Amino acid sequence: MTADDCEAVATVRVRGWRHAYAGLIPRAHLDAMSVEEDAARRRAHLTEGAGRVVNMVADHAGRVAGWGCYGPGRDADAAAGSAELYALYVAPERLSTGTGRALLDELTARAAEAGYQDMRLWVLAGNERARRFYAKAGFAPDGAAESFEVGGVFVPEVRYARRLSASAAAVVSLG
Repeated sequence: MTADDCEAVATVRVRGWRHAYAGLIPRAHLDAMSVEEDAARRRAHLTEGAGRVVNMVADHAGRVAGWGCYGPGRDADAAAGSAELYALYVAPERLSTGTGRALLDELTARAAEAGYQDMRLWVLAGNERARRFYAKAGFAPDGAAESFEVGGVFVPEVRYARRLSASAAAVVSLG
């Protein structure tokens, strides 16, 4: 991902939130999301996270079709060798096409190659589609749960985790 991708990534992210989180996050919050504001945040995060955070885009027909990023685990109980998948979004029209899986495979392979031993992520408890997606990719709930507040509503999240290995990274990069 480069700074030139930030607007397209913001578009994918905002559209992804509106699609995936409808009924889970207050509609007023989803409607108020701004691609322009999100693009500005993406640019800042790209600059601030340089060297620590890996951002990747998936391309389809010359357009950004998905985006994901990972970096060091942020949870208090994260070990030094633990990565966290901070985000993974695919344009709604690219769902169930393999775009998200290819992007996740590349992110986990790169994390393994960088020496991370495991990867964690947080997913909305009510986002059954995403939970099935992560389970098929080898992630499983690890028992951690928390909520965050959006527009006066508490939204529960659960944490998923999976081990990473250099051999699995090699298989992904060869396939």
